[in-house]
Amino acid sequence: MLETTFALIRRAGQQLGLDDKTIEQLIATDKEHIFEIALENGKTFKAYRVQHSNRRGPYKGGIRFHPDVNLDEVRALATLMSFKTAAVGLPLGGGKGGVAVNPRELSDDELREISRKFVEFLQPHIGPDKDVPAPDVNTNAQIVDWMVEKYEEMTGDSSKASFTGKSLDKGGSEGREAATGRGGVFALRELLDHQGKLGNKLTYAVQGWGNVGSFFATVSETNHPQWQLVAASDSSATVYSKDGLSARELDKVKKEQGKLAALNGDVEILNSEDLVTQDVDVLVMAALGDAITEVNMDKVRAKYIVELANAPVNDKAEAYLTKKGVQIIPDIIANAGGVIVSYLEWLQNKQGEHWPETKVNGQLETYIADAVKAMYDTAQSRNISLKEAAFINAVQQLLKD
Repeated sequence: MLETTFALIRRAGQQLGLDDKTIEQLIATDKEHIFEIALENGKTFKAYRVQHSNRRGPYKGGIRFHPDVNLDEVRALATLMSFKTAAVGLPLGGGKGGVAVNPRELSDDELREISRKFVEFLQPHIGPDKDVPAPDVNTNAQIVDWMVEKYEEMTGDSSKASFTGKSLDKGGSEGREAATGRGGVFALRELLDHQGKLGNKLTYAVQGWGNVGSFFATVSETNHPQWQLVAASDSSATVYSKDGLSARELDKVKKEQGKLAALNGDVEILNSEDLVTQDVDVLVMAALGDAITEVNMDKVRAKYIVELANAPVNDKAEAYLTKKGVQIIPDIIANAGGVIVSYLEWLQNKQGEHWPETKVNGQLETYIADAVKAMYDTAQSRNISLKEAAFINAVQQLLKD
């Protein structure tokens, strides 16, 4: 992921005629905090917070709890966040944090202790106008609430603007849970509209039936009945039906049975990795990074890819697929719904307000529509891919005084 991210930035910089020094300055991180969290029971965990750039505003980015968290991953994600906020026009920078831990192996008390000690170490370096973290992989509103609680104890700040992704009764925003998936729907809709294809029927497959992928499908089912879901995957299986799948039924099975493989009816049950090989118009990549690489890129049959995960298509695969005519809506726009609504939550906290979901979704739609138009116009005028265009636009925003 780090190599893919840096390659995209360098390519965008070269397209703009930037010298090597300027490009490397865009890549360099401002600060990297590497520390250890020790619990009272003796367990210890490596922890990180990378602050990439605050040229446009406070650092912004999630905190993930996962056993594979490492410095390179956090650095890549922090860098991507700087370009994401720039690409969609938010006055924020980029950061990312993580703890190398499997939360399923910990009690609630241990999770609370890790959350509070993460803040205890970082408190001098974060805050409403410095660095505003949020939830990410394996973290949620409860964990963020614990972090806000500790931050308030240490600083006396009661604005709730120190973190986003909070529970609704603790200053969270309406629409936050569905924001990333909904933003992906807006991004695909806007691109199809620019291409004069919005009314056309299409088939799509969703890799990663979690919060993001499921919301993409349920929002699509409600607002775009001409889009037909025919395949979906989680770690258990890929489920496929040429006659279409019900997003709400899949959601119900996942919540009740814990896996898509438990789906009954006239469906094919395939291996999880078979999702990317399906003959569909659109692949919605909502699992993890590096899902499409040189190993499987020649098996992709879709015409469009929506990157709802971070860097799900690596650099070599992106070049290969683009040459074949596949259009990739890049992660820095496709999955920006989460950070856009996080920004709106931060604004509400700073202003002491709480907005209805219709207002939040309306502003989310505007940010995504503007970003897709700018990306599409740049791609057309320069005759380059959508991903290159999005990064060029982000670089130009980051270089503004």
